[in-house]
Amino acid sequence: MFRMSSCLLKPTRVVLSHRPWTLFILIFVFISLTYIKLYLSVWEDPNSRSPPHGLCAEISCAHYVPSSLNIPAGPSPSTANVFFVETSEQTTPSYLFSCSVESAARTHPTSRVVVLVKGLAKKNTSLPKHWAFSLLSCFPNVEIRSLDLTELFSGTPLAQWYLQPQLHREPHFSHVLSDACRIVLMWKFGGIYLDTDFIVLKNLQNLTNALGIQDDKELNGAFLSFKPKHKFMELCMHDFVQNYNGWVWGRQGPDLLTRVFKKWCSLRTITSMSCKGVSALAPEVVYPIPWQDWKKLFEAVSALELHKLLRNTYAVHIWNKLSHKTKLEIPSQALLAQLYSQFCPATYTKMKQD
Repeated sequence: MFRMSSCLLKPTRVVLSHRPWTLFILIFVFISLTYIKLYLSVWEDPNSRSPPHGLCAEISCAHYVPSSLNIPAGPSPSTANVFFVETSEQTTPSYLFSCSVESAARTHPTSRVVVLVKGLAKKNTSLPKHWAFSLLSCFPNVEIRSLDLTELFSGTPLAQWYLQPQLHREPHFSHVLSDACRIVLMWKFGGIYLDTDFIVLKNLQNLTNALGIQDDKELNGAFLSFKPKHKFMELCMHDFVQNYNGWVWGRQGPDLLTRVFKKWCSLRTITSMSCKGVSALAPEVVYPIPWQDWKKLFEAVSALELHKLLRNTYAVHIWNKLSHKTKLEIPSQALLAQLYSQFCPATYTKMKQD
């Protein structure tokens, strides 16, 4: 025991007697190790690094969209596309925008859900850093693309209309542009068109060559489902140009569709019916909450009331132009909160976190 202590004391005395040299050696070793670490990090493969922590735009797909979700690796070529269009320059999608696309992706797992955004750069393949784009990219059947209006309108009666410079000064131009896009998309490609303020409850693929009745006076184009090159959509394009007036709210949208459908069926009033292969769907199918009663979306309902209300409903229009400034409590028993919870759970989870 005494010998071991003596052995330990000798190197200690040496270190103490050469303190400056010892300090120099320790500093040299520390600097050398730091340099080696920096050198290795410079030459490290950047693809092997983990993503930056804490970026608000980064979304963990495994957290928001569980792997058990029944969505195939790719859409089936036999099913029609589902289209959404954003005609403003905005690239910061709202919770409702995210919910609309998510609910469509979940209820149409074998369809390609195509989101066309005017504000995205045409040649830039990367999406803006925003949580909604990151979340929606988790769904393998969602495609977010730039909206090229010149290309979209080419070969249609709306090509010359779009080139008129005075259009951009009209007060409702962004909405009129949206009205134009949907009828051209339906005529060129067919499929399903939905406004970005819908929450989809059921698969819409069996509603073909159809549009919804908004009320006893008018049809609405927030939902459209047509085969490509359908004559009804061709008539809509011609009416759009021939009877154009962008200064009157709704003239190029609901008013246009109502005009064409009345001529198509030789009607004076709108009723739920099928005429010459085109169906006008009853209001409860896609407009169960009338626009006049939009505040009901923020009122509490029981599970039984919700079930009764949505029994014959495929999708719910949220009337965002009227409702967007109203505060929604999350979580709550409000009708809209329950729709978020059930039909776009990933968006709902993000809302609760925020």
